[in-house]
Amino acid sequence: MYKVGLDYHLKRSVFAVLDENGKEVMIRTVPGPIDKLLDELRQVKRPFEICFEASTTYGHLHDRLAKMARRVVVAHPGKLRLIFQSKRKNDRIDARKLAKLLYLGEVPRAYVPKPDARAWRAMIEHRHTLIAERTRIKNRLRAFLRTNGIAAPRGLWTKRGLAWLTEVTFDQPFHTIMRDIEMERLASLNKMVKRVERELNRVGNHHAGVFLLRSIPGVGIRTGEAVAAYIDDARRFGKNKNIGSYFGLVPCEDSSAGRIRLGHITRQGPGVVRKLVTEASWQAIRRSPRILAYYERVRRDDANRKKIAIIAVAHYLLRAMHAMLRTGQTWDEQAA
Repeated sequence: MYKVGLDYHLKRSVFAVLDENGKEVMIRTVPGPIDKLLDELRQVKRPFEICFEASTTYGHLHDRLAKMARRVVVAHPGKLRLIFQSKRKNDRIDARKLAKLLYLGEVPRAYVPKPDARAWRAMIEHRHTLIAERTRIKNRLRAFLRTNGIAAPRGLWTKRGLAWLTEVTFDQPFHTIMRDIEMERLASLNKMVKRVERELNRVGNHHAGVFLLRSIPGVGIRTGEAVAAYIDDARRFGKNKNIGSYFGLVPCEDSSAGRIRLGHITRQGPGVVRKLVTEASWQAIRRSPRILAYYERVRRDDANRKKIAIIAVAHYLLRAMHAMLRTGQTWDEQAA
């Protein structure tokens, strides 16, 4: 069984090949796109296993390589940095190191979801991008009104509020043109968001995991689908407490000589899930006595600990969500 370490880039890639004794038999630089790389890899003696570092194209590359390799291993980039600390680093060295780690069986593996799960995640992220852009436009319109000394009414983004905004007159023609352009962009983004949400609802309304998670007070379809899509397979987390690390809700730690120093949360993992679960946590403490009691216990009646408490609730909800997806049980307020 040959071992192949691949350092992949869009315009140029390098792969190194080790034989069954760990001896390097080939190292090759391949200029060009992925199709040319695959043509070169077809020349490698089979069977072989291949390892590469996860990047933005890791899913597509994994699927293409799986058609020719006995096994494809995707290395976790964050954990590889701990291994690859070196004064000398280039593509050929990286390819050799990946091949050697694969030969030794020491590759820190990254989880590769199936294509439909990757597409679901991409759609959730796309909605998040559209929402962020829509929020920026709304903020610019409000700032534009304040600049012109105009007080906006309540419910500015309702039909009545938008009709009012359309009829506002300005002293300068330039200001009218700027207002009209921003409102056209806002209307276009509203249509895009509705289209994306319509497709997400089509999947989320028939997904068993999303149905389970929506039984939690304060958790809606947007939060449920994001958590279900990114957890994907609940069995891949060996321990329930690992879910907080995956979503970046555990504190940074710098402990030594018996002294424990905790800092801000790590913010690793998908930020869209962290944002949605945190928003859902505020709703949950209003609707669930159990979650409210947990929030108050962490807050300790200290106004300065509100942020700490809400992050703790978000972490608690994620652990509960993982357990629910693993067992298939809905939320039980008495057993929470």
